[in-house]
Amino acid sequence: MKNGGGSFFKKLLIIFLVFVGIGALLKMGGDFFGESERKVTAKNTILHLDMNGVILNGKKFLKNLKKYRDNDRVKAIVININSPGGAVGPSQEIYHEIRKVRDELKKPVICVTTGVMASGAYYSAVACDKIVVAPGALVGSIGVIMEFANLEKLYDWAKVSRYSITSGKFKDSGAEYRGMRDDEKALFQSMINEVYGQFKSTVMKERKLKEEVMNEYADGRVFTGTSAVKLGFADQEGFFDDAVKLAADVAKLGNNYEVFEVPKKKMSILDFGDKESDDDINSLAEYADLLKGKATGAGMNMEGAMKYLLRAQYLNQPLYMMPGYWD
Repeated sequence: MKNGGGSFFKKLLIIFLVFVGIGALLKMGGDFFGESERKVTAKNTILHLDMNGVILNGKKFLKNLKKYRDNDRVKAIVININSPGGAVGPSQEIYHEIRKVRDELKKPVICVTTGVMASGAYYSAVACDKIVVAPGALVGSIGVIMEFANLEKLYDWAKVSRYSITSGKFKDSGAEYRGMRDDEKALFQSMINEVYGQFKSTVMKERKLKEEVMNEYADGRVFTGTSAVKLGFADQEGFFDDAVKLAADVAKLGNNYEVFEVPKKKMSILDFGDKESDDDINSLAEYADLLKGKATGAGMNMEGAMKYLLRAQYLNQPLYMMPGYWD
């Protein structure tokens, strides 16, 4: 009986693996049991993209933007933003790719927020033709932040001694196991000033703002949507439907258009063990879920949990990000 039972489960496992393999092959071929991907069909289409969460890589947003922007049926794009910003490089890359749509393809791009459009997200948004904001939305936070953690006393308490052997005096600058020297602080400050200058000049150029306005308000402060419009950091108050209508007007579509939302991937048993690396902009959710008791992965990722608690993803790098504890 024991051998018979073991044989049965082996056969069951083989059948399961066969189905997983077939599913993987079908996915590689661009089809899933005959269900084709939804495509843009309307002659006049307004593409709806979302930009949500902390910008750590932005790969999924960029992938969708590049995938649909060259489609002749897409006449305009509306980007719905709810983000406090994030890493400098990805924010600049998103800005650059939106500019390409506007300048090279000559397709109107409208950004809209009813929540948060701050720091790196605002940097990305100034590439759009128009910025629409809800009256109570949080907008702006033009500035750069760089955070460090000094755990020296914690290591002393735990009787842990950490050190490094480096090729130069700045190689371990920002290390959490010691305090920071004055020359290191000056080095990081010069880096922050340089990146901050890039941010200010980009906003001033795209929004056509006077230097005195930038000098007064580009100090990291956050505006309400209403104030952002009055000061010239946004174009008009409104919501998503208003942004769509504005995109249609700029593209001269009248009422003859359809809004196309990028379809979200549906997970199935054939996605078993398949984790995408180009996750949506916020890649910290798994750590937040772990701490809230929602983790579903095999085992607990304690390293990830510690990174989440200490905000280690944000440490030692210049960020276009609104201060706060973002999931």
